[in-house]
Amino acid sequence: MTEKDLISVVVPIYRIDKYIGLCIESLINQTYKNLEIILVDDGSPDRCADICDLYAKKDNRIRVIHKENGGLVSARKAGLKVATGKYVGYVDGDDWVGQGFYESLYHHITASDADIACAGFRRDLFTRTVSFANNIESGIYDGERLKTLCRHMLSNGDFFRLGVSTYTWNKLFRRELLIDAQMSVTDHITIGEDAAVTYPSILMAKRIVLTDNTAYHYRQREDSMLKLTTSFDKDAKRLTYLYNYMSEYARHTDPACHFQEQIDDFVLGICIMRSGDVAYFGENLAGKKVLVYSAGTFGQQLMHRLREDNKMDVVGWVDDDYWEYRRCCMDVDPVDRVSLDDFDYVLIATIDSTLATRVTERIADYGISTCKILTIKKSCNSKTLLSKYLRI
Repeated sequence: MTEKDLISVVVPIYRIDKYIGLCIESLINQTYKNLEIILVDDGSPDRCADICDLYAKKDNRIRVIHKENGGLVSARKAGLKVATGKYVGYVDGDDWVGQGFYESLYHHITASDADIACAGFRRDLFTRTVSFANNIESGIYDGERLKTLCRHMLSNGDFFRLGVSTYTWNKLFRRELLIDAQMSVTDHITIGEDAAVTYPSILMAKRIVLTDNTAYHYRQREDSMLKLTTSFDKDAKRLTYLYNYMSEYARHTDPACHFQEQIDDFVLGICIMRSGDVAYFGENLAGKKVLVYSAGTFGQQLMHRLREDNKMDVVGWVDDDYWEYRRCCMDVDPVDRVSLDDFDYVLIATIDSTLATRVTERIADYGISTCKILTIKKSCNSKTLLSKYLRI
């Protein structure tokens, strides 16, 4: 039996001493044993540094880097610089992976001789776990198939639906390719850090494989569920960094990939979510009674803007995960409330057109007229609409 290749797993760590133990244990107990586990303590002020050092004494596959705080991009770079594996994966320190996660990805990436293996993931929210797959079917992509995937990887549909998930942590990369993509990302990109690496990597790859693996467990923490509802100005500045970086990369790509157009859609989607812009619902809502569906990022920002504007009567807020949001002290109700409330419109707070269609059909099953269900719509191309938010 031939010896398996070394896989380096880089784990950025900051203020997560409650969770890091489970993360490290899940890596130690992988069925794939030829791992180099690189724990990057990004100047964490809690007990993370001590926990990392303790584990390093227990397992000689663990290497610890202690550095001044520099953010996620900085931490990933620090880990990647010392990585020696043929392949590299990332795991966020508050997440964990199933025992066969890297065994499966290694099998797929070597069997297909691919540069990247892409998985799905599971979102762990308190006691509930939901699986998410890529929106492009699993399989091997090279040649013309890879070119087709590249045209849909970041914006797969009308507006706005990812083809391949943004995240770097549910993937396995050939190290040389990842170094080229990761090391060029500036440290002050703090929104879309994963996108700035994932999609350039795919564009550089000669072959990738998409898998049905969902053994990566993304922990949605209570503090990450609650979104800041301050001015959008700071986010706009950070999004401008991301947009300019990715657009510069797009200048050197094959125009047939339509990468710039996909970037425009992607960044506009983030702008809409983080600004809570009600204008995209296309109706004059002044004086109307509205109910908001979804308590995610977009839903929270939308609720804040509606209350701040005070031109509409917000009569309710619903979400399938209402119980989890209530645990975060958010006044959210189950979706069946739509059959009880008196309102003029339901606002579906999602930028994913496919999901919006499914939600519309579901709400209509409660006897709500589709004329009263509003989803977001674009009046013109994304590039033009972006000028409302960013100086580009």
